[in-house]
Amino acid sequence: MTFERKPPTLSSKEAAMQLLSRRDHGEYELYQKLALKGYDQQEIQQAVNFCQDHNYLDDLRYAKSQIRQHVYKGHGERRIRQELQQKRVADSVVEAALVEEQQDWFELAKQAAQKKFKGNRAKDQKEYAKQVRFLQYRGYSFEQISYALGADEQD
Repeated sequence: MTFERKPPTLSSKEAAMQLLSRRDHGEYELYQKLALKGYDQQEIQQAVNFCQDHNYLDDLRYAKSQIRQHVYKGHGERRIRQELQQKRVADSVVEAALVEEQQDWFELAKQAAQKKFKGNRAKDQKEYAKQVRFLQYRGYSFEQISYALGADEQD
């Protein structure tokens, strides 16, 4: 049994507006979602242009909201950059968003470590390596991880 994809009932512009009314999207992400709905490239480009012209679609605003969401989840700068690159947000836009959404990555790494390990220091090298891997996966640099895991000494 094969399924025929029904032609979209909404115009590409209406579909784009509907998607953007739920949450911010990046340009590439919106393009992909419209393509999956069966719109052709020309229609999609017109809808994307319309949304940009009317400020419904803004990669900088999208990047800033993604940064806030990831920070809330305890993710570091590297992880956030990687996620935004996967969503094809321009590096210049990512840089501008990071400047506008200033964070103390060292303190965020410390908070993530405290939340996960409840302030317990690693008892041995194996446990320390596990803690480091966790923070690396979260997107923190080695300097930030060293600060986070050694921060108890300064208290």
